[in-house]
Amino acid sequence: MSSTDATTPETAPSEDMLIIHGGTPLDGEVQVRGAKNLVSKAMVAALLGTSPSVLRSVPAIRDVEVVTGLLRVHGVDVDLDGDTLYMDPTSVESAGVEEINVHAGTSRIPILLCGPLLHRLGRAFIPDLGGCNIGGRPIDFHLDALRKFGAVVEKSADGTHLSAPNGLHGIRYELEFPSVGATEQVLLTAVMAKGTTELRNAAIEPEIIDLICILQKMGAIIKVHTNRVIEIVGVDELKGYSHRALPDRIEAASWASAALATQGSVYVRGAQQADMMTFLNVFRSIGGAYEVNDDPIEGGIRFWHPGTPLKPVALETDVHPGLMTDWQQPIVVALTQADGLSIMHETVYENRFGYTSELRRMGANIELYSDCLGGTPCRWGRRNFLHSAVIAGPSKLHAADLQIPDLRAGFSHLIAAMAAEGTSRVYGVDRYITRGYENFEAKLLGLGAKIERPTSPTLAGRP
Repeated sequence: MSSTDATTPETAPSEDMLIIHGGTPLDGEVQVRGAKNLVSKAMVAALLGTSPSVLRSVPAIRDVEVVTGLLRVHGVDVDLDGDTLYMDPTSVESAGVEEINVHAGTSRIPILLCGPLLHRLGRAFIPDLGGCNIGGRPIDFHLDALRKFGAVVEKSADGTHLSAPNGLHGIRYELEFPSVGATEQVLLTAVMAKGTTELRNAAIEPEIIDLICILQKMGAIIKVHTNRVIEIVGVDELKGYSHRALPDRIEAASWASAALATQGSVYVRGAQQADMMTFLNVFRSIGGAYEVNDDPIEGGIRFWHPGTPLKPVALETDVHPGLMTDWQQPIVVALTQADGLSIMHETVYENRFGYTSELRRMGANIELYSDCLGGTPCRWGRRNFLHSAVIAGPSKLHAADLQIPDLRAGFSHLIAAMAAEGTSRVYGVDRYITRGYENFEAKLLGLGAKIERPTSPTLAGRP
């Protein structure tokens, strides 16, 4: 959230606020669908096909709406039937700057459309990009990779224009850091580039592997080697795909952390053990309990607080198969209830602890440090970034008015409000939470949470 579009509880619209009466353990069942971090990229991949694609288990989240809009302005026929998305890209066309700019500032997805559009149309346009304020996620490495493929990049007042007068050609490219976004960019561009592309130090998250599965179904030749090396042999044509998206492991971990923080029990239908092994180890180390049901239809994982004191831990985020950075915030909320000192060392983003200021106002004892406290020096060390947190617990959380700064921190604020005593008002729920959590209000109500929307403008302001 930039300084130009920031809102405060005093200025936030009442319809973008949720009232939470805390202190009630969550109990019941929720369903998770396809991963947000895969579904939007799978939709972009459909642009590369010469025939329609079908994507199943699509969540009803705002990011899907944003990408749907971007595809439609480029001539793709998109139809959603339940949780199944049909995309027909046979009539792809250029979109005007004004049409694309309707979506500017709402998503970082437009940068990933560049490779497919350059292959299909020979040109692409990137508007100003938005997203969550969690640290530097510059598009420079995207543009650098596209230039190496042969794209011509021209920046102007209205955005960035790209063309490929001589086509795109395979490259040898090594990432400084195994960035998910950069890996996706190279994959979506290399599959139809002339020749072979070798990507080193690539991200290998489950969502990346699922995207590779989709591209392979379309006709791509992609080899995942050891030591984070991916080799892509360009092909002349790709066809549509039919695919079921892998479950959202971030949402599953969020509900698990909510069960722990509120001393409840939540069955997360659709959660899969294999992609959550690192989280499950942490959950058990803290003192949480879980049970895996691997039934192919009714399967999922039940998470619960066993009633014994939670234990402090020392953790650090990392790229897969390490502790996912998007798991960090909900885990920290749970750790405020652990008996002792816990450490969370963030190594992926340099600015992902901003949400803790709101937790401190609720009574959490959290201190931030610029040192690498997790035991392993990282790229943010000695650069004056507050990227390590020490959490002392257990803390008795109390209600507060909270302003959501970004998607994952926002859900953590909801967890804290549900664990706290009293009534909290959380602002920015529609702007951020709906980006990645499907029907989160209905799910909360189904778990017994005491929540409501304001019924009059007077409820929206501070007391």
